[in-house]
Amino acid sequence: MIVITTPTGQIGRQVIENVLGSGEQIRVIARDPSRLSPRIRERVEVVAGSHDDFGVVDEAFAGADCVFWLVPPIHHAESVMDAYLDFSRAACEAFKSQEVSRVVGISALGRGVTGNAGHVSAALAMDDLIASTGVSYRALTMPSFMDNMLRQVAPIRDTGMFFSPVSGDLKAPACATRDIAAVAAGLLLDRSWSGRADVPVLGPEDLSHNDMARIMSEVLGKPVRFQQIPTEAFRATLRERGMSEAMAQGMVDMMTAKDNGLDNAEPRTPQSTTPTGFRQWCEEVLKPAVLA
Repeated sequence: MIVITTPTGQIGRQVIENVLGSGEQIRVIARDPSRLSPRIRERVEVVAGSHDDFGVVDEAFAGADCVFWLVPPIHHAESVMDAYLDFSRAACEAFKSQEVSRVVGISALGRGVTGNAGHVSAALAMDDLIASTGVSYRALTMPSFMDNMLRQVAPIRDTGMFFSPVSGDLKAPACATRDIAAVAAGLLLDRSWSGRADVPVLGPEDLSHNDMARIMSEVLGKPVRFQQIPTEAFRATLRERGMSEAMAQGMVDMMTAKDNGLDNAEPRTPQSTTPTGFRQWCEEVLKPAVLA
């Protein structure tokens, strides 16, 4: 039995697609089961509710061997640590009460990097909390997602620009969510591993935002340029979109850490290099979204 959280989310829905044909029994936790496609609902067991609720996760984890764990975006929390740790506490109790063997979690690069990195620091603290339960744990540690660029489809389409507080010249890894889902599914289906370890997912290359702008220009057939913005402008935009002050500050702290090289601290290896390049992602994901 494999349990998957966030089954309608950007990563979770792709994890399901990767494990559905495996022959394993699949159970999902869905806050709104109506958002699952009929094809998925016919092939999985559904537990309705939020995976920060002990009653929900205790039911969902009964008889489960492995759990895919992802904390969803929480925009109104009073602190970043609360957003990750408080959300995960019920699941950690249920991992123990239901004797779950293995957990695969979505986390971030940054282990061993000193200083406050906002959401990254909170994700790493969540990893420690999960591992403290005694389950075997694999934390998928990622840089920024290529798919985050979809949040800027409108300015890319309308003005030929995209924005970030991170320097335009800093080369860093970026990964596609399809590759994250594939790595997660492989671990969920592999019963041979135990203990605790991080599993970096780095994509195939390091690119700067200016490199990305050049690639987008070539794929879209129109000029696209990158504009670095001050952190205060970045924070103001997040607040305007309804994010709490604490969560917005956590994003600022994370992006400041990335601008200082946080995502470059993990050595690239053949094992951490995943196949989807930014050009391929632009052709297959970004371009259709811009043209829609």
